[in-house]
Amino acid sequence: MKIEANSPDEYIAQLPEDRASVITKLRQVISENLPKGFEECMSYNMIGYVVPHSIYPAGYHVTPALPLPFISIASQKNFVALYHSGVYSSPEMHKWFVSEYPNYVKTKLDMGKSCIRFKNIKNIPYELIGELASKMTVEEWVNTYEKVLNK
Repeated sequence: MKIEANSPDEYIAQLPEDRASVITKLRQVISENLPKGFEECMSYNMIGYVVPHSIYPAGYHVTPALPLPFISIASQKNFVALYHSGVYSSPEMHKWFVSEYPNYVKTKLDMGKSCIRFKNIKNIPYELIGELASKMTVEEWVNTYEKVLNK
């Protein structure tokens, strides 16, 4: 499900009602818990939370004109996705998330390298996602990113 939108509100307005309410709640939980310095924007046709160029002028190494991505949320064809670069880049954060997930959701975790897929939108652990969003500051994310990039 590819959505062309210029703003998060425009993105949400194009979703079916059930998906719009889930993405709205994810957006709220992330915004309330994300440390200071990250900015919300549209990134790769998803709602993204990024390190702006004003903080990290180098931008994303793949496309330096873009700010450094951190978290994205999207309504895909068969699931709602949360992409979290910290879970992908930090073995400690990955281990923490995987071990905590069963305390919130009884179904098996459906996760790729950075993508957490929620096929049943009634089983989204918003509290856990809020905690995940709060776990890494902008400075910690930039340091983690640069360590991984320089390997």
